[in-house]
Amino acid sequence: MGIANREAMKQFQLLMEEVDGSLKNTFEIMHQGHPAETLERFLKARDWNLAKAHKMLIDCLHWRIQNEIDNILAKPIIPTELYRAVRDSQLVGLSGYSKEGLPVIAVGVGQSTFDKASVHYYVQSHIQMNEYRDRVVLPAATKKHGRHISTCLKVLDMTGLKLSALNQIKLLTVISTIDDLNYPEKTDTYYIVNVPYVFSACWKVVKPLLQERTRKKIQVLQNCGRDELLKIMDYASLPHFCRKERSGSSRRVENGNAENCFSFDTAFHQQLYNYVQQQGAVREPIVPIKQGSFHVDFPEPDPRDVEIAKTIETEFHKLENHNALNYSMNGLQVNGE
Repeated sequence: MGIANREAMKQFQLLMEEVDGSLKNTFEIMHQGHPAETLERFLKARDWNLAKAHKMLIDCLHWRIQNEIDNILAKPIIPTELYRAVRDSQLVGLSGYSKEGLPVIAVGVGQSTFDKASVHYYVQSHIQMNEYRDRVVLPAATKKHGRHISTCLKVLDMTGLKLSALNQIKLLTVISTIDDLNYPEKTDTYYIVNVPYVFSACWKVVKPLLQERTRKKIQVLQNCGRDELLKIMDYASLPHFCRKERSGSSRRVENGNAENCFSFDTAFHQQLYNYVQQQGAVREPIVPIKQGSFHVDFPEPDPRDVEIAKTIETEFHKLENHNALNYSMNGLQVNGE
C-alpha cells in the first residue's frame, strides 16, 4: 500500500469512527471484526478515491438498514418445495476450497433458468448466500487458516448458454448491481469454463467495456478448465462440471459420480438451509413464519452495467439473425442441386 493509499485509509477510519447508532451496528455485522479490511475493499472499488468510497459505504449501510439485511438470514424461503425449486433454477454452490483456503463458489450460468419463482425470491436467495458466505463461511476459513480470508473464487459454467438467456439479463443486472454496490471486491478471480460460441462472440465485444480492475479478475479457460484449476485447488474441490476428460468428451474421470454442487442435497446447501431455519426460529419463536418473499429495493444500475447489458442484447440478436440466416440458407437448393 502506497503512502497516498495509507493516508486515504487513515482518513476513512477517522470518518467511520464518527458513525453511531444503527449505522454502527450494521457496519459491525458487516465487517465481522475486520473493519480495516472492509474499508480497504470499498476504497479499492472506488480506485482509492476517499470521498467516493465513503459515500459508497454509507449508502451501503443505509441500504442494509432500510432492507433489514441484518435479519435476512432469519427469513427462510418456505415451503421447502419452493426453496428446492429456487435451488434447481438458480444454480450456485460451494464446491470446496482453494489451496490457499479461499472458498470456491460454482455458478451454473448457462443452465440457470430463473423461472420457478418470482424475481424477489432469487434476489433474496442470492443475498442470503452472500451474507452466509460473509458471516459463516469466510470467518470459518479465517479461523482454520489463522489469517484473514475475505474473498472467494468463482467458477462460472457456461454449458448450455443459449440466446434465450436474454430473458434473464434484467435479473442478472439487478443481482450484479447489488453485489457491486454492497459486496465489492469479494471475488478474487472469476474462472469461466465450458465456453460455447455464443459466449465467445459476446466476450470480444463486452471485454473492452469492463473496468480494468474487473477485466484483470476474469480468466476464460480452455474447455472445462480442469488442468488450470488443479494448479490452485485439489481435485476434490473441483466443481462437478470441471471434471471432464481432457479430450473434451463428457466421460467422467475417477469418481464418476462427482457430486453436483448445485443440488439442495449437498452438505453446503443443507447447512445453509438449516442455519436460516434455526435463525428464523430464534428470531420469531412466537409468530409462525409466514410464506412470502423478502422484498429488497433494487438499486439503480451503474450506467456502465446498462451499456454492457444492452451490448450483450445487441450481440445476441446479431447471432440470432445470423443463425436464422444460416438455417434458411441451409434449406435452399443451389443451382438445382
